[in-house]
Amino acid sequence: MRSPDVQQLGMFSYVSVEDRVPTDHPIRKLRVLVDTILGELDGLLGERYAEGGRPSIPPERILRASLLQVVYSVRSERLLMEQMNYNLLFRWFVGLNMDDAVWDHSTFSFNRERLFDEQIAQRFFEHTVLMARVQALVSDEHFSVDGTLLQAWASHKSFSPKDGSGGDGTDFHDQKRSNDTHASTTDPDARLMRKGKGKEAKLSYLANALMENRHALIVGVDVRHASGTGERDGALDLLGAAGVRRGATLGADKGYDTHDFVAALEQRGIKPHIARNTSGRRSAIDARKARGKGYAMSLQVRKRIEQGFGWIKTVGGLDKLPLVSLPKVRGWVTWTFAAYNLIRLGGIGEWWNPSPT
Repeated sequence: MRSPDVQQLGMFSYVSVEDRVPTDHPIRKLRVLVDTILGELDGLLGERYAEGGRPSIPPERILRASLLQVVYSVRSERLLMEQMNYNLLFRWFVGLNMDDAVWDHSTFSFNRERLFDEQIAQRFFEHTVLMARVQALVSDEHFSVDGTLLQAWASHKSFSPKDGSGGDGTDFHDQKRSNDTHASTTDPDARLMRKGKGKEAKLSYLANALMENRHALIVGVDVRHASGTGERDGALDLLGAAGVRRGATLGADKGYDTHDFVAALEQRGIKPHIARNTSGRRSAIDARKARGKGYAMSLQVRKRIEQGFGWIKTVGGLDKLPLVSLPKVRGWVTWTFAAYNLIRLGGIGEWWNPSPT
């Protein structure tokens, strides 16, 4: 029998948001991991708020919503709040009930600006690595490193002479411009860099990442001013911050094949498994060592680090940075890599599943 198309909408719902989310939905795995980390950050979050005053948006909800923005590629806070209003999946993940009012996008942005910074992002990221270490999912012997340029939220027209002699910067053709004499008026921390020969120069930041080779998890993130030596300098800093021990191996592409960098690795007792650059100069990597089986395996696994960079740019929305200034960019890039680690952790084994009740 055909049922009539009744248009009268019900005024009440007797099904909770919890019941609306399928038990096998992948976001449940992510929620388990996120809540575990937020529980560890409770003390740090408590330091950001006064004991009295008006009630604020709970910091846990702000951070969960910020993760959703990254994981689901929501390009602005306005769209995030719009999704939160009608998307029951988003409501459940953040912690809102069916009838809870959604914040105005400006209110959410203001509260996140007060809460979120580089320290929060770094501590959250470190806990994603710690969770992997506790479950023996991270290698302590084999690593890979790479760097990428992230386009800044600034145009070429903002790249003007520091002494103010270049007018409004709209006509920069046939002018010699460099980072020593010019700076962006929109984002002074951005630097004009090109990805390679024949590529156009763009205002950018440099993001370096250190990956362990067992499950391709990112164990270190470094964001700095873009420069010609930034990748190698960042790699050495990441190795020191991660406490990489003597005897470990480090895979990298040809850009790291310099005598100074290889010497610095050998001084630390780290084996350089770096792709040999033989174009027009002598490689710093001995040809006999390059024929080893371990060397070949490192170069093969090293390519997986590109998955992380691809994810943060396409899914994470960092193909063009949404923020300006180095501290804010460093915090958001680290936060996005933390989300990437959580996605990978959610698909490794079954150890993250909560105990059945």
